[in-house]
Amino acid sequence: MADGRPLIAQGDLTLLLDVHDPAFDAARAELGAFASLEKSPEHLHTYRIGPLSLWNAASAGLAPDDVIASLERWSRYELPRDLAFIVRDTMARFGRLVLSEFPGSGGRELLLVCSDPELASEIGATRKISQWLTPARLPQGEAEGEGRGTSFLVRLVDRGTVKRELLRLGWPVRDEAPLVAGDPLTLNLLPERRSGGPFSLRHYQSDSLAAFMGGGLPGSGYGVIVLPCGAGKTIVGMAAMSAIGAKTLIITTNIAAVHQWMDELLDKTDLPRESIGEYTGGAKTVRPVTVATYQILTWRPDKESDFPHFDLFRKEKWGLIIYDEVHLLPAPVFRVVAEIQAVRRLGLTATLVREDGREEDVFSLIGPKRYDVPWKDLERKGFIAEAYCHEIRIPMSEHDELRYSVAEPRERHRLAAENTAKFEAVRQLVENHPDDLVMVIGQFLDQLGKMSKILDAPLITGKTPNAERERIYEEFRRGRTKVIVVSKVANFAIDLPDASVAIQMSGSFGSRQEEAQRLGRILRPKARNSFFYSLVSRYTVEEEFASNRRKFLAEQGYRYQIEAWE
Repeated sequence: MADGRPLIAQGDLTLLLDVHDPAFDAARAELGAFASLEKSPEHLHTYRIGPLSLWNAASAGLAPDDVIASLERWSRYELPRDLAFIVRDTMARFGRLVLSEFPGSGGRELLLVCSDPELASEIGATRKISQWLTPARLPQGEAEGEGRGTSFLVRLVDRGTVKRELLRLGWPVRDEAPLVAGDPLTLNLLPERRSGGPFSLRHYQSDSLAAFMGGGLPGSGYGVIVLPCGAGKTIVGMAAMSAIGAKTLIITTNIAAVHQWMDELLDKTDLPRESIGEYTGGAKTVRPVTVATYQILTWRPDKESDFPHFDLFRKEKWGLIIYDEVHLLPAPVFRVVAEIQAVRRLGLTATLVREDGREEDVFSLIGPKRYDVPWKDLERKGFIAEAYCHEIRIPMSEHDELRYSVAEPRERHRLAAENTAKFEAVRQLVENHPDDLVMVIGQFLDQLGKMSKILDAPLITGKTPNAERERIYEEFRRGRTKVIVVSKVANFAIDLPDASVAIQMSGSFGSRQEEAQRLGRILRPKARNSFFYSLVSRYTVEEEFASNRRKFLAEQGYRYQIEAWE
């Protein structure tokens, strides 16, 4: 074995990294800048080089030679013949289209400059893009042929749409148009929490903030930070607010998450309560810092109407918009995000996996990935809890098995998910953890209602009034309630720091995203280890869905112990 060279680069653009090589950590730190982590089991981690990962690298200032030098430095064998060509050719696409301010337009128009005449002709002939462009007449001395290339005018409101359509064509835009300052906001992080105890940024939080800010250079001030659940993404958001110092809109998944953001701001910053507004179904107050839900922004009276609350984006002079759980960004919000590209924007997420495949839209409209850190890294350093994952295969009763065997294919998932034998399995698992705070999570309300009665535990669903929901969460946080039963509302940003056991009765088909979010509910750092149990009906379609659901966590280095329930 060639110690100090842990990398094996393959012709299909995958990179295998030997965990046991002494140079593993140093090599991984470099690879993460230009390759996407796909799998991180115990011996070999798999990365993949792709257009988005290379354009992410280019947007962060890496040159093709930097990428190739890194691959050569760590590679155990000679690089595949075409790898260097692919890296150079792909990265060369970034920067051939540059978007900048158009002088004299009063900020209403931007200039898209194309350095390649053939590419300009391709763009001009592509209707999906050309409809948003107008050939530019440049002032004397800036005409085409004098280093400017072919130029097009882009309306400010079409900035995001043009970037998205060009990326879909395979041409990422270097966006150097200025960002608006927004109304000023003074916000400082406190050295002592108001709730008690010292407070400071962890090193990876400081690094992620620096990557997002980018030294104020053109092309910085927008993008996505990827950190595991429980690693303090909210704190990174507050640090960005402090660094930018401008009126901020925060959009998150539900009212519980809205109130958590507000509590964190009041606990860890010097922001007064009257400077924070809540914009939800129950309150619509706009303040220097406003926290809203995706649900209220995407509400409309009927399918033919526009989205009335989109005006929240347009009418206020925001200097920063934070998209919490950006992997859940609803499709309608992409439309308004495309219009407001002049505002600094920060996406926060534990995973960029989107089940709808719109990762490219996140790249073009929110911004490139600026920072990522492996989940297991933070676990080893004690920043998130150590978790043990178990998949338990539950046999079906003869009655359930008969119903399943004669059911239509589309009905089988629910029948398998609602396997009645799961009730006893959950009851025994809860009994096995008498000193833990336990969340039982599921998809189907009838099943959860019955489970709640069996366990004599409170039930939280989407229909639970917000006041009652928050009362139950608070009782759980304080340890007065040891077990709660929760529907898919538990998938989203809920701060339950002492929860150490999650039992998943059923899930949304094969959603990797959901599996990651549910495990994340028990990853807050604590004195005890965490346990994640996923119950799967044996010899049913649930086994197939479970295999896909496991995939993302296996890629993060988590191993499932698969057991048969007797």
